[in-house]
Amino acid sequence: MTDVPPVPPRPPHDAAAFPAAPTQAVVLAGGQGTRLRPYTDDRPKPMVEIPGTGMPIIGHQLAWLAAEGVTDAVVSCGHLAGVLQDWLGRARLPLRVTTVVEEEPLGRGGGLKYAARHLPYADQPWYATNGDVWTRFSLREMAAFHKERDAVATLALARPRIPWGVVETNGFGQVLDFIEAPQSPYPVNAGVYVFGPAFAALLPDLGDHERTTFPRLARERRLAGFPLPQGAYWRAIDTAKDLTEAARELAAHGGS
Repeated sequence: MTDVPPVPPRPPHDAAAFPAAPTQAVVLAGGQGTRLRPYTDDRPKPMVEIPGTGMPIIGHQLAWLAAEGVTDAVVSCGHLAGVLQDWLGRARLPLRVTTVVEEEPLGRGGGLKYAARHLPYADQPWYATNGDVWTRFSLREMAAFHKERDAVATLALARPRIPWGVVETNGFGQVLDFIEAPQSPYPVNAGVYVFGPAFAALLPDLGDHERTTFPRLARERRLAGFPLPQGAYWRAIDTAKDLTEAARELAAHGGS
């Protein structure tokens, strides 16, 4: 039986400082991962192993969620759902896990709404994370940020490195410098969220919430963006190159 290892030790949280921290989460694990082929020919994207860890992406996610105080997670399955469900059934997990499978494609927003119906506490806030994200930062701090702004939804914001070298020029058009893989000047959606109890009712039954619910909340100033803290690790695993980079970064940090 597989054991999901605990995350590396971190300074203890002051529980009184984060009274609104959710204890439930949804993990969206239904993507096909076509850009990760051949790794995803026989397994869903969250079941791809991070090289050097002996653990699939979702194992790292569940360990992180548990370390941040989550006791119940709903995993929304899709592509090759049985492979993921089999692994979850055999693994010794640090939290309670329920799996759900869409009988027909509902879109990202509809799938999120369907999964949210299976959370144990409908009247309490919840986290959500995309199944291809490998990250470490304080979810409790993000939950406190969410509450301070009285937001309905809060998304984590990352500044990934641009995969190309860029050219710096002056106003006259002269080249000043070449910068290899600089950090993006614009934040991107990091695929990690805090949602208030009212959020699920705002989701579409079918379709993409990032084209409907999120823009509506933004216009109403009820959507917040939490910048990942300086030095926080974040990587979306989309391609084979991302796996290679994740392994290299893991080795550079002594395997932690």
